[in-house]
Amino acid sequence: MADFGASLLPILALSLLAAGSDIFGGWLSLRRTHFDDPRYIIGFSSGIVTAAVFFELLPESVEEMAAEALRSQMLLMAGGFFAFYLVEKAIMLHACGEPECTTHAYSPTMVAGMAADNVIDGVGIAVGFLLSPFVGIIITLTVVAHEIPQGITSAELLKHANWPRRRIIYVLIAAGGAYVIGAMLAGVISSDFYRAALAFVTGTFIYIGAADLLAEAHRRFNVWVMACVIGGALVMLGLTSLEQLF
Repeated sequence: MADFGASLLPILALSLLAAGSDIFGGWLSLRRTHFDDPRYIIGFSSGIVTAAVFFELLPESVEEMAAEALRSQMLLMAGGFFAFYLVEKAIMLHACGEPECTTHAYSPTMVAGMAADNVIDGVGIAVGFLLSPFVGIIITLTVVAHEIPQGITSAELLKHANWPRRRIIYVLIAAGGAYVIGAMLAGVISSDFYRAALAFVTGTFIYIGAADLLAEAHRRFNVWVMACVIGGALVMLGLTSLEQLF
């Protein structure tokens, strides 16, 4: 298990990469009037996020745990799942699979909710890296996968609310900065609670991948969306298999 101070630079680099994905998603939306059918991106992201849970995060969060400790980890995962469910449904904080995002309504609290989500992800990136650098990288790639469609949706909502482009960019930058804040907050978490924090983050990823992204991608049947989901899962399977080589 790594020391936070010694790992500060790579943790900061990973959190900045996650922040960049949010801004990149918004940029993709801003450079065109409408983003043409983002369901393929959302489906691919769903496959990556869900597969990351089963192939890497879940095994890492419960590694070498006795039955009672394992039960506690499962409760934390459930807590993460339902906490994100409540936030997402209250604030409408999720990726939109329709070009018009007709199922979403903009409100000022959306920005706060997006930032809170990113703080949690930032904590996950840091504690994952401290448990194992490979886990930290996998979490970062998983965050990047689900933040690109979320960045697209955020920019779409703000465009429809007639926000100027520059103000939208500022919001995306501020939301991206929340990853760095979360990563730095991990420095005050005792190493005894790293796996507990990872379990909570794993629960949020279960919701994001299976209940949010996957459901949004399949508002209408599309076999190519299904192929994107499986493709994302296979990509993550390949990435996690690399751990066995080192």
